[in-house]
Amino acid sequence: MFLDGSTRGKMWWVFAHGDGDGVSSAALALAALNDARIFFSHPYGLYGDLKENVRIGDDVVIVDIALNEVHIEELVKIFSEISKKGELIYIDHHPEPLSIRVNEIPGTAIVHDTEVCAAELTFKFFEDKLPWDYNRVALYGAISDYAMDTPFVRESLKDWDMRLIYFEAGVLSQGLEGSRKMYDFKRHVVKHLSENRLPSALSELLIKALIESVSEEEMIQEIKKSFRVKGNVAYILDPPGSIARAATYVRAIAKKEVGIAGETRKDKIVMSLRTSSEKIDLNKILRDLSRKIPIQGGGHRRAAGARVPIAYFEQFIDLLNEKTSKSNRENTSD
Repeated sequence: MFLDGSTRGKMWWVFAHGDGDGVSSAALALAALNDARIFFSHPYGLYGDLKENVRIGDDVVIVDIALNEVHIEELVKIFSEISKKGELIYIDHHPEPLSIRVNEIPGTAIVHDTEVCAAELTFKFFEDKLPWDYNRVALYGAISDYAMDTPFVRESLKDWDMRLIYFEAGVLSQGLEGSRKMYDFKRHVVKHLSENRLPSALSELLIKALIESVSEEEMIQEIKKSFRVKGNVAYILDPPGSIARAATYVRAIAKKEVGIAGETRKDKIVMSLRTSSEKIDLNKILRDLSRKIPIQGGGHRRAAGARVPIAYFEQFIDLLNEKTSKSNRENTSD
């Protein structure tokens, strides 16, 4: 299935998402393991990345990466192969695939909870190998992922000045937004955090955060001039900045319940979606739509991502508007 390990020795891998929660999780795993190779992946690329890089006998930690419905059968097989000869630890907080329960996935340890961030789960899993003050690294991940309303976060914040923790989490989150595909730099950030050093003490990260904040303000002004609306959905294509942030801003600016920001990549549009409504489950809607049109998507109830061929984008917007309107009707009490 994948390369044999005859040409090099056994090693640990940490596969992580590249945002604030994923980077914080990877740093905690690296601190606990002492040595590991860090690889940044995503739901649509995880299977291929595992197949290409992991060798028989290697140990693997996967943090903050959802299991893609399209590759779920192949992922189950490769998880099984890895865990036969080595350790496989899967830690995540995204909703389960529709076709399998997470606790049915093969592995040495499967840690899954949709109510908290991946960094909190990672800290708790490796807690006996980490000094107590590494809880602030988990806090950076929680704040970056808007997952602050948990008993762990509330108790851990009591150990620190809240203003410092929020500042440092902001530096991390903004700095990473300004380093989207700079994977070597992100590995440097993981190593820095694994030593429990402040994000702001990494000068390049701090500068990137400042630049990103100025650029984000400029993006907001551009969204005000360029957004479009269809029913319950506001959207913008190719904003000059982070599509995750743009999805939030276009929703707020248009005063609609769903915001979408998309980036054109060859023949596809890669999107972030955000909603302010408790009645709308974006993850479920995207998975349902994948049965009607060729779309890959998923995530959380109120924050998700998707990829759709350009030719289907307008149909996708129409179907999404129908689905979200239906969700509102079904969840509105008399």
